Amino acid sequence: MRHLEFVSCPADPDVWMRPAVKSNGDEYYEYVLLYTDDVLVVSENGERLLREKIGKYFELKEASIGPPKLYLGGHMRKVQLDNGVNAWAFSSSKYVQEAVKNVERYLDEEGGSLPRKAETPIQTSYRPELDVTPELGPTQAAYYQSLIGMLRWMVELGRVDICLETSMMSSHLAMPREGHLAQLFHMFAHLKKYHNTEMVFDPSDPVVEMDDFQRKDWTSSEFGHVDGKEELPPNMPKPRGLGLVITAKVDADHASDTLTRRSRTGFIVYLNCAPVYWMSKKQASVESSTFGSEFIAMKHCCEYIRGLRYKLRMMGIPCEDPAFIQGDNQSVLANTSIPDSTLKKKSQSIAYHLVREGAARDEWRTSYVNTHDNESDLLTKVLPAGEKRHGFVRRVLHHIFNIFG
Repeated sequence: MRHLEFVSCPADPDVWMRPAVKSNGDEYYEYVLLYTDDVLVVSENGERLLREKIGKYFELKEASIGPPKLYLGGHMRKVQLDNGVNAWAFSSSKYVQEAVKNVERYLDEEGGSLPRKAETPIQTSYRPELDVTPELGPTQAAYYQSLIGMLRWMVELGRVDICLETSMMSSHLAMPREGHLAQLFHMFAHLKKYHNTEMVFDPSDPVVEMDDFQRKDWTSSEFGHVDGKEELPPNMPKPRGLGLVITAKVDADHASDTLTRRSRTGFIVYLNCAPVYWMSKKQASVESSTFGSEFIAMKHCCEYIRGLRYKLRMMGIPCEDPAFIQGDNQSVLANTSIPDSTLKKKSQSIAYHLVREGAARDEWRTSYVNTHDNESDLLTKVLPAGEKRHGFVRRVLHHIFNIFG
């Protein structure tokens, strides 16, 4: 790749980039994404780059040259949105269907079958940490672990709607029980019914209500010395092309683990209107208040966004505007956006100061969103089948029908 004048991105060594100029004179970067034996080229002249440059040194499958159709187990296609914008869509439907068939073959050999009704990934009333059914034997435990591996990859491929449940069941990899395995079969029954989803990476600019994200004067706060200046990587390449707007929604479920009373963090991050990262994870400490758990969740989201802003800059993508973060806890948002507020409890104070420092540097700004409009709720609570759950899923995933034959 260096021979082709590409350099490895310092933030991701599998991303190779070099400056280029479009036919209309605009400067941009060409990217080559390498993952084992998979290659994905992002360039105005991608096919020519593959044939004349990369294909000169490596043998390429002729059928694989052209607009991408399959990447890392997911299907890609171009779509046109209702507003006339062209976008890429990514679907894990084929992978999900094959995984479901494998599970059905296993159950058929064992004399069982998938549950018939599975409107939610796991039963709404089920709490895996309270399950006291018999432990699985070594063979079944290994099978349980392989199923979790499949589900994790589905989440990576865009199945945000099962992210929470997969995280919950992953907590019991070391000692799975019969009840845990039964719930995994319930998840695959749900996936069998709802396999036809795809994630659309909408490049449209998001609608940001700037009245809710007014820049504050931080000179009277403990971070008055930063003067609204974000620290930039000293070795970042010259920015080229259009910038992106980062938005995020964050939530926490206080003391959701009924055994340890640890809370759960959930957040989803968008570049323009395209979801790019989602996380559901049990917090590492027990928080005695909703305020504390929500602040820890906000800190986790801000830490990820700080890393994302670094990665974008090291890829030569302009990142001038702050990130716009929304949450549904008004106390947290007031404490992160009011320059003169104070907080002394140590465990919460660390998160408090980290978020406030980023706000003072204008790395991000925070605002309130009603819990009924916060799709990160899908990543913290086992929601029953109904309009709220389906509405959140529809905001992130599009349902497709028979596009693969």
